[in-house]
Amino acid sequence: MWNKRKEEEYPPKSSSTPAASASQSKENTPMSTAPASSHYSPEMRGPAVIGKSVMIKGQIFSREDLTIDGEIDGSVELQEHRLTVGPHGKLQAGVKAREIVVLGTIHGNVEASDKIDIRKDAKLVGDIKTARIVIEDGAYFKGSIDIARPEISKPAAVPTPKPVAATPAPTANAAAASAPSSALSGEMKR
Repeated sequence: MWNKRKEEEYPPKSSSTPAASASQSKENTPMSTAPASSHYSPEMRGPAVIGKSVMIKGQIFSREDLTIDGEIDGSVELQEHRLTVGPHGKLQAGVKAREIVVLGTIHGNVEASDKIDIRKDAKLVGDIKTARIVIEDGAYFKGSIDIARPEISKPAAVPTPKPVAATPAPTANAAAASAPSSALSGEMKR
């Protein structure tokens, strides 16, 4: 047993043919227990998950989408990501995220920069601040709702030049005729 393990770590270099050494190195190469993922990319994987048997007391900060199906006592903050509280999820926490989908229970104030979606069997007790909200029939909600419009940056107003109509040069008769009408137009503006 001792020698066999040592051979696995340091294979003998006694093979003389390249084909034999290739097959021998395949056999003696230690296998990893991690799943092989040659096509790994962050876009392909799903959200991070806190399972239903997990209980956390404290603060959670995440830079990716998160699904909570366990119990959280503290605060949860996802800057620009989506939080999903699963059907078994129970949060006794203040929550901040871009988008929040509630299938379980939240006791605490909730702030979403984009949208909050409270589904059929969900329960939310606390104040809500969001731009958009959906509360399905059968959901329980107790608290206040503050609809905050997202700040839209307005481009600087550039005055557009108004076209000037070409008028003929005034003559003596035209100046005399226009004098009373300018007085009338001044009175109309009042």
